[in-house]
Amino acid sequence: MPYGCGEQNTVLFAPNIYVLDYLNETQQLTQEIKTKAIAYLNTGYQRQLNYKHRDGSYSTFGDKPGRNHANTWLTAFVLKSFAQARKYIFIDEVHITQALLWLSQQQKDNGCFRSSGSLLNNAMKGGVEDEVTLSAYITIALLEMSLPVTHPVVRNALFCLDTAWKSARGGAGGSHVYTKALLAYAFALAGNQDTKKEILKSLDEEAVKEEDPVHWTRPQKPSVSVALWYQPQAPSAEVEMTAYVLLAYLTTEPAPTQEDLTAAMLIVKWLTKQQNSHGGFSSTQDTVVALHALSKYGSATFTRAKKAAQVTIHSSGTFSTKFQVNNNNQLLLQRVTLPTVPGDYTVKVTGGGCVYLQTSLKYSVLPREEEFPFTVVVQTLPGTCEDPKAHTSFQISLNISYTGSRSESNMAIADVKMVSGFIPLKPTVKMLERSVHVSRTEVSNNHVLIYLDKVSNQTVNLSFTVQQDIPIRDLKPAVVKVYDYYEKDEFAVAKYSAPCSTDYGNA
Repeated sequence: MPYGCGEQNTVLFAPNIYVLDYLNETQQLTQEIKTKAIAYLNTGYQRQLNYKHRDGSYSTFGDKPGRNHANTWLTAFVLKSFAQARKYIFIDEVHITQALLWLSQQQKDNGCFRSSGSLLNNAMKGGVEDEVTLSAYITIALLEMSLPVTHPVVRNALFCLDTAWKSARGGAGGSHVYTKALLAYAFALAGNQDTKKEILKSLDEEAVKEEDPVHWTRPQKPSVSVALWYQPQAPSAEVEMTAYVLLAYLTTEPAPTQEDLTAAMLIVKWLTKQQNSHGGFSSTQDTVVALHALSKYGSATFTRAKKAAQVTIHSSGTFSTKFQVNNNNQLLLQRVTLPTVPGDYTVKVTGGGCVYLQTSLKYSVLPREEEFPFTVVVQTLPGTCEDPKAHTSFQISLNISYTGSRSESNMAIADVKMVSGFIPLKPTVKMLERSVHVSRTEVSNNHVLIYLDKVSNQTVNLSFTVQQDIPIRDLKPAVVKVYDYYEKDEFAVAKYSAPCSTDYGNA
């Protein structure tokens, strides 16, 4: 996935802190891993400063004239990440004090925080409770950066959350599951175990319990198809809210009880099923929060194996392979390619210790004609090969609108693959950023990526020019994919061809 904005950059920064914390706490940190993680932190730190405003706040695409107001929740996230990274890399103290001052200026008399900028993922919104949800998020950030509960900003923020929970508990409209998950973790960090337990009890009544795994879902989520070989990942917001509940169970002084760890284990079972083959999740914030929660669970349950575990995988035919997992190599990712798919394989584990085994099946399919939640119409100008210039240059025009179940999409990406032998004319791509709908553009690996703030049922028209780089015969169509960055199951694909794709003169 692309990482071209200030929110997406956080996924390249924060998880390194959680990895270092986990390996430190479990005494597994090697110099090699430490050097690599610190290099990533330094790079992420410098990159994040590109999105800083003069007043110390941060926004999704930086301090652009007339656009992208400072973003409250992104500033809170960057602030706590920088504060947590201080023990590993140099962070200019000015970047922390400025961001904290700016956030304190957004706090209202009732202790809640006013919103600035937009939530790119509208699944995180709790309706009328947006202010409470945002305030809980900011309170968590302040407590995670180790500010005491007596700090004026934190104290007032906790008053806001306490008032909100008492109101919700009293039956004044209930409370959104996402908001409850944030509240549970915020009160856990503040050391208010009674309120935390009360909220967790309420959340338990709303949990989805499928055999062993436990997770939380949100109302009116988009329906997705399930096939024999394809099990869709859970939406980003559901991974995130479930991870917050896990963090709430694990945040107990002096340590989580056996009862807490039992409840946590059932959540971990579900979360690990949502991980992709690279170790991340569906999107950005869910990856950050889930990895934080899983690393915390790993620290709480870590024990050194007394003997090695042996994993044997064999097929109904002649294939057989073995993996050894012991204290010396348990951080090593071991892989094997299965020779035949589909096929019957058996896994057997002997010995002692904890082993995580994942299978990943990847395959390509031609785009199918089906109903998509986006409408994408792609045209080339000129549309035919009659114009002599069409052999070497043409314009790609996109008409995009959202026709899904919501009033509008989250931030969306239009990914335009180039026809073989053609490259985009970069100045014409850059000009797209003048549109009120486009936040950023990138040219990467023969693709043009266009970031759209959101897409509604109002059609957005975008066009840029491509030119021939290498003459190629018998050109095949290329694919355009438009997808919701936070609900990747909401997408649309369309194909386009070069005007002279079947003309010999193009060779």
